[in-house]
Order: sequence, then structure tokens, then C-alpha cells
Amino acid sequence: MGLIKAAASAIGSTMHDQWKEAIRCENMTNDILMVKKTTPNGVISNKSTIIVAPGQCAIIFDNGRVIDATAEEGVYTFDSSSTPSFFAGQFGAVFKEMWQRFTYNGASAKQQAVFFFNTKEIIDNKFGTANPIPFRVVDRNIGLDIDVSVRCNGVYSYKIVDPLLFYTNVCGNVEQQYDREEIEVQLKTEFVSALQPAFAKISELQIRPSAIPGHVLELCDAMNEALTKKWQQTRGLAVVSIAMNPVTLPEEDAQLIKDAQKNAILRDPTMAAATLAGAQADAMKSAASNTAGAMTGFMGMNMANMAGGFNAQDLYNMGQQQAAQAQ
Repeated sequence: MGLIKAAASAIGSTMHDQWKEAIRCENMTNDILMVKKTTPNGVISNKSTIIVAPGQCAIIFDNGRVIDATAEEGVYTFDSSSTPSFFAGQFGAVFKEMWQRFTYNGASAKQQAVFFFNTKEIIDNKFGTANPIPFRVVDRNIGLDIDVSVRCNGVYSYKIVDPLLFYTNVCGNVEQQYDREEIEVQLKTEFVSALQPAFAKISELQIRPSAIPGHVLELCDAMNEALTKKWQQTRGLAVVSIAMNPVTLPEEDAQLIKDAQKNAILRDPTMAAATLAGAQADAMKSAASNTAGAMTGFMGMNMANMAGGFNAQDLYNMGQQQAAQAQ
């Protein structure tokens, strides 16, 4: 028993009159993942037609066994005397494997049915971190390696990449329809849990927390790697895209990073000299306006300079020596 693809114009031709019944799944929206279609007597008549719309995959069961499948849009004639054709579309390897190993699992015995799967991208799945997630900030240029806490939220999308796995482990026992909301909470919880190992991968690339939304491709790869066992190998699902709002850090963590970056700048003697010169200029302005008299202000400033051990000129000279040695 198998499918024979009809001509594109067949649905509006005289062949339509020869079809005993037409099985299709209309209006498969973003909220519907799978729909089961069958006939009143549970048997698909020979020479009936099965219509597969764009973004759908159809798998036909007979007495609990897969007899044919297609993920290629079109109009098909069901021929009870033909061998399985497996019009593969995007799931060629999957269909070949399931024909080898699939036995009764979920579908009612002594019944023929067509299961339509939504293979389009399932969009607008919102997520947010209820609790802060550890994120390692690494910047080897300045020797920075610290752990901070981040919060994030946004939306992600996923799609069914293995309809057989999804049927076997998720929706095989449903009577008619499987909606996204039935698995939404579970996926969202697992998605947020996978953010921590995904962020660990991102931190190895020395990406700062504030720059994470600009690296969604790397984040998608890291999320799929973290979710491979739970989503791809068990349910036949994969993350397609992630849209993330700016990541937020606690004020103390953000200030810690700013201070570390600022202090790293001062490792360059010339930058330190410029900073010191700017500070001295500000000090001179303050000394000149000292309420106890300008002389008292300048005496205090000179004592501070003597205690510092370095002046701006010393630092400039040190920077020039280092530049000469580098050349």
C-alpha cells in the first residue's frame, strides 16, 4: 500500500470524480502540531486522495504500522496494491529508517489513519529567567575572568525535524489533535534550563553579556547542542531562532566589570599618565578655589603628589621606553 503522486491539475480535473474520498488537513495554524485524520469506518478506500499542503508531513498508518509517508506538498492517490513510495521531501533518511524499525506504537489496531504534522517554524514562544543565571565574563586582553549573574527574556522558535520521533514519544496516543499548548510549559522550562550551558559556550567566545543579543546564531547553536538529547533525539524538535532582549546584570556586577576595565586601562603607562595629568588638572582647579586659601590647597596637592611616588612625566617616559623596546 502506498501513495502515487497525482498531477498538479488533478484536483480540479475529472479525476476528482473518481476519488472515493479526499483526506486533507486545512487550517493547520501555528498552535497545532499534529492532526489525525481518518474515515468514518476507519479504512482508507483504494484510489482515495490525500492532499498535503505546504509545511505539512503526512504519515499513513495501517493496523499500527507505517505504510507510507510524504513531506512533499501535492495531491496523492492511495493505492492499496502498490509498494510504499516514501515521497521524502525533507525527511528522506527519517522515512527510510522508520520503515525498517517502526512497529505498533500508539495508533489503534485495525485502523487506517493519516497523521498530518506541522513542519513549519513554530514561532512566538516566550521565555524569561525567573532566577539569575550564572555567566562567566572572560576578557583575556585585560586578564578579566569573573562570574556574574544575568537575567534575560525574549522569544524563540522551533520546528519538528523528525515527525516519527515526535509521534512516537509525544503525540502517538491522541485521538484527533495535538496542540502546542500541551507541551509549551515543558519546552519553556527545559529551554530556560539549557540557557546556563549555552551561556557557558558563549562566554568561551569572550562575548560580553551586553553583546549576547547580537550573537543569536552562536546562541542557537549552543542551545541546540544543550537540548539535543531532550529535544532532537527524544522528541524530534530543534530550536530554529532566538530573539533576545538586552541582558541585564545586577548593578554591583555591572560596576565590577566597569571597574576592572577601567583599571586595565591604567596598565599602559601613557594612559596612566594621561589619567594622572587629568586628575592633577582637576586638583589644581580645586586647590585654587580652596576656602582656606589657594596656598593651603596647593600645599595639600603637593604632599599628595609626593606620597604618590610617580608623576605624569615619569609615566610618559616609561611609556616611551616600552614603545622603543617593542620597536
